[in-house]
Amino acid sequence: MNFRNLSDLNQTILKGIHMIPRDFDLIVGVPRSGMLPANLLALYLNLPYTDLHSFINGHIYKAGERGQYFDIKQFKKVLVVDDSVSSGSAMKKCKASLVDLESQFNLEYAAIYVLPGKQNTVDYSFETVGIPRYFQWNIFNHSTLDKACFDIDGVLCVDPTPEQNDDGPKYREFLLNATPLYIPKAKIGALVTSRLEKYREETEIWLKNNGVKYDKLVMLDLPNAKARQRANNHGGHKAKEYKDTYYNLFFESELHQAIEINRITQKPVFCTQNFQMIFDSQSLAYNIKSGKYFPFLRKIALKVRDKIRG
Repeated sequence: MNFRNLSDLNQTILKGIHMIPRDFDLIVGVPRSGMLPANLLALYLNLPYTDLHSFINGHIYKAGERGQYFDIKQFKKVLVVDDSVSSGSAMKKCKASLVDLESQFNLEYAAIYVLPGKQNTVDYSFETVGIPRYFQWNIFNHSTLDKACFDIDGVLCVDPTPEQNDDGPKYREFLLNATPLYIPKAKIGALVTSRLEKYREETEIWLKNNGVKYDKLVMLDLPNAKARQRANNHGGHKAKEYKDTYYNLFFESELHQAIEINRITQKPVFCTQNFQMIFDSQSLAYNIKSGKYFPFLRKIALKVRDKIRG
């Protein structure tokens, strides 16, 4: 699996920005994922920018204003930016939407990440990245969430406070009215939670009310919170469902549990505590005693490994 976070995106743009000619007049982002790299490029190149639909309608963004109409003579050369190219169909649709403007502008296209063999679909590409791949900025809208497991508290909704977590009426009130956090639009494969089985009804009501679509809900079959505390096996419970199934990603809220799930399953885990992907070797970069996570150590370890293999 290939994963890129916001820092990776920024560094990739900075490393490749030299390839972009300095005679562009405007940067145009392809909604939604292309808006972030387009904005970064516009900031670094000190150029105005806008989104694809606003550009078609003659609008640009201006500091301190929602937007303004532009004189078509103001811009000649325009760079249209998306975050990635996979099959190339999305970029093809983008180009088709701009056909009527080709006589008025010199349009060129860029993508930050492209699949191997798809470099010729754009004029500028920054990095070749194979699949499967996930990006931090749109991971909750990925097309394969039906093959993923999700924790609930700390992912789909906030965690209960100590006062709410009374295994009684206050906790039931929390379950029914918890504040949503990250709600995917696509269907989730399995919800795997340490919530007790006796709270299934309340959990299902909240999921329905908040538009969460899923195939399966796996809960902890223990009598009460004290038994759950004695068992102290949250990571093991979640890993059991994830390990021997076709699921290829787990979304976990708590870093220590994410490390544990990864250790048991040897499968990647995305942690919402720090929005980082935990891979097989990353457990070596986590200090259990201090509770600190050092993702840069993994990058160093991978470089050493590649040199040895090379």
